[in-house]
Amino acid sequence: MLKKIAVAAPAYPASLNDGLNWVDQLSAEAAAAGAEIICFPESFLPGYPQEGFAPEVCSARQLEEALLAIRGTAKQHGIAIIIPMDWYEDAVYLNVAFVIDKGGGILGRQTKNQLDPSEDAIWTPGTQRSLFEIDGLKFGIVICHEGFRYPETVRWAARAGAHVVFHPNLSGGKVGSSIPSEWGSKESPFYEKAQMMRAIENTIYFATSNYTLPYPQSASAVIDPAGHCMAYQPYGVPGFAMAEIDTEKATGLLAGRFRPERIVG
Repeated sequence: MLKKIAVAAPAYPASLNDGLNWVDQLSAEAAAAGAEIICFPESFLPGYPQEGFAPEVCSARQLEEALLAIRGTAKQHGIAIIIPMDWYEDAVYLNVAFVIDKGGGILGRQTKNQLDPSEDAIWTPGTQRSLFEIDGLKFGIVICHEGFRYPETVRWAARAGAHVVFHPNLSGGKVGSSIPSEWGSKESPFYEKAQMMRAIENTIYFATSNYTLPYPQSASAVIDPAGHCMAYQPYGVPGFAMAEIDTEKATGLLAGRFRPERIVG
């Protein structure tokens, strides 16, 4: 089964409304290009609290209204959207990614369960992991640090039957020494190599979405089960990358052969 998937590479949002405009613009463009689903970067609404950036401080109601607006965007353009955002729930502040179908319905959400040490004072970690399915496409979501440092999160989705794992993240910032010239360059930081390995070690597709930053450390890209980059958005250029994937090639072979009981301490 062939499926066209897209990963966004928007600029860092100047405000919550600016973020909503980016979601609308890139979702419309991806849908016009034939994409069935698009994923945005980590904590895109209102923006990841990265050094050098000042995301808008939003109330629970503002975030709820933003999610409602994204549901309208999905329905208007006929495309499923993975929208990572901050979320208040029962006095707990979460880093989540909502999954919205092309009709605007909420299929569910994935919380960030493995926080970076620097995030312990910002969010409360989630406790559950989910598998999603849209029109036959089965997928999981791992958020930034989880996918870079905890490969078990991706393996869980692969063993549960995922064809692809989406990886919303922020890697990079306003300060840096160089901008990558090609995807997976040996001169670049480890981030793209880690993403490549998540695909190879599980025999699935890996689709990663990063902000367009002054000094990016990874690109928004789609990687096939053999570790080849099928498409990526050029560094420093807002837009999206799209690829047509073949779900039959996402066998999960290596993930399925994992035998945790054979790991001896």
